[in-house]
Amino acid sequence: MNFFKSKILNHKSGFTLIELLVVISIIGILASLTLVSYTGAQKQTRDTQRRSDLNQYRNALESYAASNSGAYPVAAAGAVTSICGTGKVLEKFIASCPADPVGGTYVYKYWSNGTDFTLWGGLETGGFWKICSNGKSGKSSTNSENCDL
Repeated sequence: MNFFKSKILNHKSGFTLIELLVVISIIGILASLTLVSYTGAQKQTRDTQRRSDLNQYRNALESYAASNSGAYPVAAAGAVTSICGTGKVLEKFIASCPADPVGGTYVYKYWSNGTDFTLWGGLETGGFWKICSNGKSGKSSTNSENCDL
């Protein structure tokens, strides 16, 4: 009987250092993979917000044109906010001027000759999102007023 008691009392339970290091390494790898996919999802979410903002501007421009014999506000390539906001031409047609989700890093642009317009903004996932007066919208590789979709 003493033999069994001494074996039980001398038995030490627990994890070895190697086992602990393996588990910590696995947790670290999983955490880094999660972080990478999370930041990618955040970029896509902000790009979706940018596309939505540009659609709001398009709706305001279409409302403006409907009230002005089909003419859009004339503007050279520049920030959309130059035609939006208090005292600007789109003030009556949009509740508020959408701003970039990360605080102005990707500026929305607008160009119009009065009969046609192009809206565009940079995307964090690469390229530019463009909306044209001809009804086309999509991703483009150029940062210009050309409607090259």
